Amino acid sequence: MKPLRPLLIFLSWIAPGARVPAGEPVPKVIHVFVALCDNVSQGIQPVPAKIGNGDGLIDNLYWGCDDALKPSLGRSGAWKKMMVGKPVGQEIILERVVFRHRASGAWLVADAYRGREIKRALEDYFSALAGILKSEVEVAGNKIQAGGQAGLAVYVGHNGLMEFNVEVQPPPAERGEISAVAFYCVSRSYFADKIHTAGAKPLLLTTQLMYPGGFLVQRVAEAWIGGKSPLQTLQSVAAGYAKNQGISQKSAKGVFWVPGL
Repeated sequence: MKPLRPLLIFLSWIAPGARVPAGEPVPKVIHVFVALCDNVSQGIQPVPAKIGNGDGLIDNLYWGCDDALKPSLGRSGAWKKMMVGKPVGQEIILERVVFRHRASGAWLVADAYRGREIKRALEDYFSALAGILKSEVEVAGNKIQAGGQAGLAVYVGHNGLMEFNVEVQPPPAERGEISAVAFYCVSRSYFADKIHTAGAKPLLLTTQLMYPGGFLVQRVAEAWIGGKSPLQTLQSVAAGYAKNQGISQKSAKGVFWVPGL
């Protein structure tokens, strides 16, 4: 893994956003659930204290470091940061950031859960996949239907299922299709059955130990928004991982699993 730079600036603001004109298609929505890296409460190989503080946002390995989700999308010209704040009454979520895809108008809502609340992060993720979790986010006059009404749900963090079980509820009779991505070590082995129980569609999982960098979320989100094929999605994600980790694209492809390939 290449050296990680801390994110030095913490923002909490709402930028202006355009309303969706009447009659136009509803923009796609992605909801990302991030369990902050935590040396104390998670069964991980310890990392430097600054990036392994599960109560810290700015330097956290999965949220604030150079290759983590928030800075990766923040420096991308393809995405516009619309809001950074904290959900009201959600003590387990330290921060919520909302981005909008400039070309398509798609929304990406990302929640940073305290490291010790990793089980709750996974419970909420699976609840979203089952179409049960309710989460409406208002940004600059736009009401975004996230959670169980998002079209894509992504989990980023440690594989907590190595240490505890999460009960997954089956989906209600009527619900929209939700695709699932899980960026953490060997997620196919631990998540595939639970994704099936939740009635969701696996889009991309992992087969090996890996670093769940935010740049991967960006690539899979853009592939999904653009309606890319499974092979194109895999190629894009693998290219980003190969570049970040300094490995061949062939090796990087082996880290990920896409149904049908």
